Amino acid sequence: MTVLSVNVNKVAVLRNSRGGAEPSVLAAAEAALRAGAGGITVHPRPDQRHIRPDDVLGLAGLVAGRAEYNLEGNPFAPPRPGYPGFLALVAAVRPQQATLVPDGDGQLTSDHGFDLARDAGRLRPLVAELKALGTRVSLFMDAGAPGLELAAALGADRIELYTGPYAEAHAAGDAHAALAQCAKTAHEAQALGLGVNAGHDLSQANLGDFLRGVPGCWRFRSAMR
Repeated sequence: MTVLSVNVNKVAVLRNSRGGAEPSVLAAAEAALRAGAGGITVHPRPDQRHIRPDDVLGLAGLVAGRAEYNLEGNPFAPPRPGYPGFLALVAAVRPQQATLVPDGDGQLTSDHGFDLARDAGRLRPLVAELKALGTRVSLFMDAGAPGLELAAALGADRIELYTGPYAEAHAAGDAHAALAQCAKTAHEAQALGLGVNAGHDLSQANLGDFLRGVPGCWRFRSAMR
């Protein structure tokens, strides 16, 4: 069964832009869980532009025993004042899943997956450390990315397909090629024993076509707006 994990980053963006504590990230996550969401996703960035480390800790308590907690982040980003580092946050809250994303500080949002030919050596010890914490590891990957066998060799459990290009193509009225690329990559991952998640700009308008075109997707991620 495919599970919805709701990303509450945008609620934190609005809160931070206003100052204070409203709208509440915890209240938004609670509303999503009460509505039947199977998980909560957050992506704490080093610049703390939206989700902050204290949100990560508070949400862990809210979600515990009720749904899956998915922490996204760049494992290569070093700690800095106010941000202890991605692995330290995972160690503190032990989420069910850690999704590793190669986003830099200057990116407005995650917009590409890992280049495993370049990044595998750096990822290997980090994946091992995360799995030693009892956390499932998923790697953010582009549809059509080569070298998925490296993801399996690193010890990753899943990949997450970056679905931004599919969502754009769907909105433009012709998603056939983008959907076929997602399906091909998902099939390759599944043949290697990797689970498949999906996320970025998935919505009520495009999700049905995606799930019909990419069978066997475990989990999809959508933002609360």
